[in-house]
This record gives sequence, C-alpha cells and structure tokens, in this order.
Amino acid sequence: MTHKKQERIIMLADCQSFYATVEKVAHPELEGRPLVVAGDPERRSGIILAACPIAKQYGIKTAETLGDAIAKCPNVAIIRPRMEEYIKVSLQITAIYQSYTDLVEPYSIDEQHLDVTGSVQNYHTIEQMAYTIQRQVMRETGVRIRIGISSNKVLSKMACDHFAKQNASGLFRLPISHIEEVLWSLPIGNMFMVGRKMKHHLEVMGIHTIGELARTPLATLRRRFGVNGEVLWRIANGVDDSPVSPMTHIAQKGIGHHMTLPVDYETLEAIKVPLLELTELVCQRARMKGYMGSVVSVGCHGADFDYPTGFHRQKKLDDPTYLTDDVYHVALELLEKHWDGLPIRSIGVTLNQFVSDEQYQMTLFDNREERLALARTTDSIKARYGNTAIMRASSLTEAGQVHDRARKIGGHYK
Repeated sequence: MTHKKQERIIMLADCQSFYATVEKVAHPELEGRPLVVAGDPERRSGIILAACPIAKQYGIKTAETLGDAIAKCPNVAIIRPRMEEYIKVSLQITAIYQSYTDLVEPYSIDEQHLDVTGSVQNYHTIEQMAYTIQRQVMRETGVRIRIGISSNKVLSKMACDHFAKQNASGLFRLPISHIEEVLWSLPIGNMFMVGRKMKHHLEVMGIHTIGELARTPLATLRRRFGVNGEVLWRIANGVDDSPVSPMTHIAQKGIGHHMTLPVDYETLEAIKVPLLELTELVCQRARMKGYMGSVVSVGCHGADFDYPTGFHRQKKLDDPTYLTDDVYHVALELLEKHWDGLPIRSIGVTLNQFVSDEQYQMTLFDNREERLALARTTDSIKARYGNTAIMRASSLTEAGQVHDRARKIGGHYK
C-alpha cells in the first residue's frame, strides 16, 4: 500500500518597513510622524534605507536620495541606521520562529522561510498558526510581519510580496492549485527572479504575463536562456523542490569588503590606502574562520553616474593564503593593470575559493609561519580592543578610512 506524500506548508515571513519600525519602537515620541532611516549625507550615503508606512504615503521610496525624500516631506524624521540593533531584533524574531518549527531559513535580515509542515497540526488552520506567529512577533518586538503561505519557497515569496503585503490582515495563502487564477495574470515583471533586463528580453519574445511564460514551451526558453530558461519556467509554474534549510547560508563562499569613499579618489597613492585597509579586513575575517582563499577579486566604480567607469577583475593565486601582504600584492596588481585613471567613488576586495587552513601546503623558502604568528597576534589585539587599536601608518593619512569603518556594520553606522 502506498501513501500519498504530504504537501509541504511553507511560509515566507516579511517584516514591514523593518529598520523604520524598529526605530519607531525605540522612539515612541515619533508615533504618527513620517520617519525614514537614512545614511550619512556628509559621506555620500544619504540614501533612504527604510521608510515607515506614513512616510511612504508622501511618496518616499527606499533607495532614493535623502534630498528627494525631504523635498516630498519636509517634516520627515530622519534617523541614522543602527545595524547592531537591527541584527539584534532580527535574531530575536528568528528565535520566535524557531519556537514554532526547527526549519527556519533566513532569506535576508527581514525575511525568513519557515517549513511548518510538521507542526501545523497543533492549530485548527494554517491561517490560525500564521496569525499566532504574527501576534507574538508584534507583542514581543513591535514589528508587524506579513506572511505568504504556499507549498514551496518560490510561491510563498510571491504570495507575500504581491498579496499578503496588500492585505489588511498581512496574510495570504496561495495553494499551487490556484496559481493559474491568482498568479498568472500578473505582469511578468512581478515574477520572482525577473529583473528589468530579463523583463525586457521576455517582452521582446511576446511574454507579458506570468501565465504567458508558464505556457511557453520549455524547449523554447532553454534555447533562448539556457538553464536560466528552465528556472524561469519552473518558477512561473510554481515548481520548487528546494528544502527550507537552516544550513543554507552557513557555507562560506567568499569574504569581501566594499566601501563608498567620502570623496573622489584620483591618485593611485590615495587609492592604495583603502585597498590595503579592505584587504586587511578580508584577511582578518578569513583567519578568524580558518579559511585560506585561492582567488582575489578587486572591483571599483567611477565617480560619474551618467558615464559609469570602473572594473571588476580577479586572479588565481599560486597557493591559498589569508596573509594580508600576499593578498594585497595581487589586489594592487589588479588595480594597477585595470584602473583607467579616472576618479574612483567606491572600491571592494574579495577572497574566495577557500580551503581549510589546516590543509595548506608548507613552503620552504619564505617566513610564512612567522608572518602567520604576527597576523594572529594583531588579530587578537583587534578582537579585544577594536580595529583601531593597531593599524598601519597609511591608515593615519587623509586617505585612510579605518576609523570611520570601525563605527559601522555592513557599511552603516552601528
């Protein structure tokens, strides 16, 4: 006797205006006022990171400039981001989700997937369980969450983005049997994984809705887009077998740091300073995790948005390493070879293709062990007293950014 496989029940829980909501909770005196979370305009990061629902009513949008937001709403309250606090609240919300199921997978700082297939029987309905989770998060954090519900991650994501976020309840269930009547009429640009360029390519093919994509022969899409064509076809048809796994984002694929510079850097000598600082941060993190990298990548963007310049190049190392000087030597080589000499607005360094530092090949003709010992000593000092406790002399020059970066997480102030 065969048993029919139980259909999965997957939720995508999204925090509404997450950064702005956390700040509204922290500043009750701003209740009823429009509020935005924005970077520091003096350092060219005056971009709206989050806007509360009241601010959005004035037309303020995420990613627009602070100046544009103020023009739309002169009395808007402006709060500088506090990334440590947002991470803390996000982890608190994760812990709440984990009290309902052990299958919780972060999608971003404010979105997480939950597989509640094994625990939903404790509730009268799936919607009752979602509402219970919603109420607990609101009660304990003040954050309102919207929940999309379906049988896989792709459909729960689209259920949340296009329906739960529009509902007064903040909940929406999208059974796979209903996608033709509910989802297929939406414009193709609304589909998960379809960006502006892909939207254009599909429209050129005469595909304007999700349903038209779903009905397009798979062979046609594979000929046009390769394996990505099949991915798009599967999404349009609601096919997604990927599990909700707490371990999905654990494996380290690369370690990188990027910074937007406070002014345009125009000379090689000036650019070398943040390049070295970023390399040191990357290698410091790699040593902490016990990963040696085999590929170094460097990228930069020019200062003129109307005529974008810059490059992104990588080079494979002869031997895996996480020693700053070794990585910097290659990063500088890439910069000198590919920089066009025009002013630079931002720059980044990445180390990837890792091996464990327990597996690296000993070399006979350099002082690697001594340099490793020195690096680990400086790491321990920085871990205890902060990254500004010990630094290179170049970081004390006008081009240095160590002091400012020490006050930030993920490019935003703590």
